[in-house]
Order: sequence, then structure tokens, then C-alpha cells
Amino acid sequence: MSDSLIFRREGNLAWIGFNRPDSRNAMTWEMYDALEACCDRLAEDEDIQAVVLHGVGGEAFVAGTDISQFANFKSPEDALGYEQRIDRVVGKLEALPKPTIALIEGACVGGGAALALVCDFRYCTPSMKFGVPIARTLGNTLSMTNVSRMVDMIGVARTKEALMMAKLFGANEAHQAGLVNGIFASEAIIEEVAAIAAEFGRRAPLTVQASKALVGRVLEERRAAAGAGDDWVTACYMSDDFKAAVDKFVHKTPFEWSGR
Repeated sequence: MSDSLIFRREGNLAWIGFNRPDSRNAMTWEMYDALEACCDRLAEDEDIQAVVLHGVGGEAFVAGTDISQFANFKSPEDALGYEQRIDRVVGKLEALPKPTIALIEGACVGGGAALALVCDFRYCTPSMKFGVPIARTLGNTLSMTNVSRMVDMIGVARTKEALMMAKLFGANEAHQAGLVNGIFASEAIIEEVAAIAAEFGRRAPLTVQASKALVGRVLEERRAAAGAGDDWVTACYMSDDFKAAVDKFVHKTPFEWSGR
């Protein structure tokens, strides 16, 4: 792994930690690459019975992708390549043939929301804020596949709230919507999630694997082709609005949305 993505084993459980607390664990390219490599290795590890993903520091699970990395985007290929990278890494996590659990404290937004959505189970603290507020922050868009994942998980109406209104969902609303499986106090969540993860060691392995795989096949059949939204990915990432929003983040410059 790397300093920013830490991995540890506790018996038959694997723990993956997003470790950039000063940046609310925003993902760098290195972290995405390390997570993909970790998924590849875990897929072949017969001793691991469950995987827990968590943020370090207690303030965030993952607060999206580090925005400074967008400063050099100049061509449609940059935009499409980025979304394809995210789809590939998130897809690896989604297809991991182990039960996966997202332990969520604080911000779980943007790329962090995409990662949490594909975990099999999500548990959070009362501080969780979940969403994809890009209509307020960057003016970009999700890939078709990640939009499909949101619709599958929270439905059409809430997906439109998340994407078009930049709404962030708190813990209680997320629980009521079925987005999270449970809410635990911050001082108890690690122990509670560890106990839940350990339960998979007492379940029939083939049934667990088959159930995850078959649900995945159902979802895959319902989704549009991966590249079906590439026209809007290009339009948003190549826009003046996106460039100005990134510049605001990097250089603290003011701007107003232009729709161009």
C-alpha cells in the first residue's frame, strides 16, 4: 500500500484505511491505484472473509477526489480517462468476491460516495453527510455507470436531489432510505462493525459469494452501457464553469456560474 492508503489484517478481516485526514481523505491518483491493486490481491486471498473500508481521523470517509488534480485537464480524453479510471476502481471494489463494509464517519461525498455505494453494507456515525454536491462545487458530472449505481441504491427522486440540488443526506435520512444499514456512536462504531464483519466467518462461504454475485448480475443487466453518458462528461469537464471552479479551489479566486 502507500502512506495515504493503509492496509491491515486482523485475523480473517481486512481493513483498508483512507489516510489523508488533513484533506478529509480526498483521493489522489496514487490512492485510487493502490485501492485497485488492493482489490486485486484480496480477490485472490482465500483467508480473508470480509473487508472493512474506513477513513482515518474521524472527520471523513472520503471527501471526493483531490480537486487540485483537475487543474491540468485540457482535453476530452482527460475527462473521459478520469471517469473511466473511477469506473474501473469502483467496479473492482463492487465485484470483489468478499463481503465489503463501509464504516462512515463524517463526509462521504463525490468519489467517496461512489466507493461507499458499491460496498455490500454501510454503517455510519451520526456525523455522516452523504452526497455528490458537484452542482454546487465543480460543475462536472458522474459517469453513466455511477449514476446508475445511485439510482439503484436510493431511487430516482433522491438521486435527482443529490445530483441536481447538491443535497447532502444526514445519517437518519440515509438510514430511513435504506442507504445505510445502521447508525452507531462514534466511540462504538469500530467495535460494532468489527463484530458484524466477523459474523461472515460463521456463514456458508459459497452462499455468501453466490448471493453477492447474483445480485451483481441483476444490477448489471439493468444498467446502461458504460459510455452512454460520455457526451455529457465531455461537455461538463471541458466547460468554462469547470475550469473556473477548479481555479477557485486551487487559487482561491472568485467566479460565478455561466452555463458555458
